Amino acid sequence: MLGKGIRISMRFSSKSLLVKQSWTLSRHFYWFCFALYSMLGGLFSSQRCIAADNYPTHQIRILVGFAAGGPTDIIARVIAKDMTETLGEPIVVENKAGASAMIATREVRNAPADGYTLLFSSLGLNVNPILIGDAAGFNPKTDFAPISNAANLPMVAVTAYNSPIKSMNELLTVAKSKPEAVSFASSGPGGSGHLAGELLATMNKQKMLHVPYKGNGPALLEVMSGRVDFMFYPVIGLAENVNAKRVSILAVGTAKRLPQFPDKPTMSEIGFPGFEETAPWVGLLAPAKTPPAIINKLYSAMNKALAKAEVRAQLEKLGAVVVGDTPEQFQAFLKRDYERWESVVKAAAIKVDLN
Repeated sequence: MLGKGIRISMRFSSKSLLVKQSWTLSRHFYWFCFALYSMLGGLFSSQRCIAADNYPTHQIRILVGFAAGGPTDIIARVIAKDMTETLGEPIVVENKAGASAMIATREVRNAPADGYTLLFSSLGLNVNPILIGDAAGFNPKTDFAPISNAANLPMVAVTAYNSPIKSMNELLTVAKSKPEAVSFASSGPGGSGHLAGELLATMNKQKMLHVPYKGNGPALLEVMSGRVDFMFYPVIGLAENVNAKRVSILAVGTAKRLPQFPDKPTMSEIGFPGFEETAPWVGLLAPAKTPPAIINKLYSAMNKALAKAEVRAQLEKLGAVVVGDTPEQFQAFLKRDYERWESVVKAAAIKVDLN
């Protein structure tokens, strides 16, 4: 009996020793792993800092989701050329048109966060996910790091030159007479002209009839003919049609009156403050988690470009209003932009057919 007791005690003691040794080893292994993780984390962090300090070391790509020759593409190329001189490495603009600029946007979203693949984007960054949800393939709130809003491309409300409607106030008076008494054209559902028209209707608390076309060109022709009452049209190239007496301007969507149309009131003057923020914007973004040091380098180079008289002259010739805000200001603007269009899309029950 005593022998059994001794054996049991020895077994128990051995088991306790093994458990204690196992716990000691586990604890030591845990702290070893923690130390290794910390060391590697610090190493990777240091490497990221070094990479940011040396950035850039090779070619940078800026993706544009529209065809070459359009306003967004031209502005991107003007800025990229000057930034190349500042940063000392070539910046190449690549056009990845299609799917309302979502092809380019998705590619940048999935690119490494190293500052070598950037996105020059516009209104669709926020509007596409609002319209089609997860099918857009990106989240504008979390998938990108804003660098700077380069410029706005103001919208101008126009009607046919011989239209009986001679001012925005007259148009709004007609709109109040009955629902859909006023029609407005656009380049297509979900486009900047469509959203601007719906915002005006929402702010005026009236229902207007939206008539979509495949592009601004066909839409403007219908307005000129008088078959559609008015539309919000980009200021670029508009002066020619005004001078030829094909269209009349009802109001301009800018904070201040445009120098080329000094006698035309702003939407704010008419009673719609802040309407200028609906102007399509064009700005530069990087993938989320791009190191702040790289974001700041890109911002500094871009801001330097936008401060140059020759660069500003080229952009203003296109009708663009230079912005050049900071990454923090651009991020705050994008948040407001998203909330505004989300409200308009819901109020107007805008739907987009993906087929």
